Amino acid sequence: MARKRIGILTGGGDVPGLNSVIKEVVFRGTECDCEIVGIRRGWEGLTHLNADDLESQQHYILPLSRANTRTIDRYGGTILHSSRTNPLKMRKLPDFLQGLAPQNGGTWDLTPQVLGNLERLKLDYLVAIGGDDTLSYAAHLDSLGAKVVAIPKTMDNDVRNTEYCIGFSTAITRAMDAIQRQRTTIGSHERVGIFRIFGRDAGFTALYTAYVTNIRCCIPEYKVNLEKLIDLLMTEKRSTPSNYVLVVLSEGAQWEGYTVQEYGDPDAFGHRHKASIGEALAMEIRKRTGEECIVSDLTYDLRSGEPDFADKLIASTFGNIAMDAVLQGKSGVMAALVHGCYTLAPMPDPKLGHRTVDVETMYNCHRYRPNYANKLGLPVFLTKA
Repeated sequence: MARKRIGILTGGGDVPGLNSVIKEVVFRGTECDCEIVGIRRGWEGLTHLNADDLESQQHYILPLSRANTRTIDRYGGTILHSSRTNPLKMRKLPDFLQGLAPQNGGTWDLTPQVLGNLERLKLDYLVAIGGDDTLSYAAHLDSLGAKVVAIPKTMDNDVRNTEYCIGFSTAITRAMDAIQRQRTTIGSHERVGIFRIFGRDAGFTALYTAYVTNIRCCIPEYKVNLEKLIDLLMTEKRSTPSNYVLVVLSEGAQWEGYTVQEYGDPDAFGHRHKASIGEALAMEIRKRTGEECIVSDLTYDLRSGEPDFADKLIASTFGNIAMDAVLQGKSGVMAALVHGCYTLAPMPDPKLGHRTVDVETMYNCHRYRPNYANKLGLPVFLTKA
């Protein structure tokens, strides 16, 4: 078998478990006489790399070996670093490409630059680790004939064709721990505890956090009635001996009459920051009931630190599944969990968008809680790809 040269990159937000994937690709690859090349800063590493400039190469390319990846799985984040770069719609060119005429209404499609760098780096395969945005461009490269294998990661767990994305379990573990710790303060002051959590368009993170902490939740897939939500919270608060109540909100959740507030410039894929829905709900509760609230933003803490058991296990396995695909000459596929089993799935079609919560089976629309019934026969993460 001819020696293969494999590139690997991480795009979008970091999550615990990325380094475990990188290490497994390196260790498995070197066992099979493959050379592994780390591409730093996600897709920026392929749009901004000037292959003729040594300084640029050192900035964006990191040869990976057993020696420099031996201990990386003990830590969170990604040793390759990351960025939110969309090569199809670049708003700014690197200095050495200045002078190219813009397309797409003032932006640049740097796909020719990406394909050129894949060729200059002599990469036979690219392993792309990311969420919907990162993998949408990976699918674009695959459609152009580049050999790409994908690995899904996102705390939102909303990538299609898989029941699990790296980072999800650790996010729930972190959220569960934070909520359990804050019960003492919220209970001592007899307040309403409101927790804001990741989930721009899909409510998996809020829903599963509520599932394991037994509290109410609001998710983007279902617009709740504000008066009913507040009545449910106040009834629960006043009927418990400790006189406090908790609720967790996806950042993209809504109620009737409320529109998600955004601020700041959009990122490379058109997403803007969302104002805290937790503060908005707290204001409504105070105005309508006089009750005091404690609002906690759990977002970025959920992606920090080392992975938990599930993420480390699945990340390591996904890395090996990706290498299986490379060694078998497959492309356009993604490591995945389907029906609770490891498999290779088709890379998601970007036109279909993200995966969302099945409200009918997973969410109790009357009590604004997870639905705990009828789980017999479902895979361990309770929803099918």
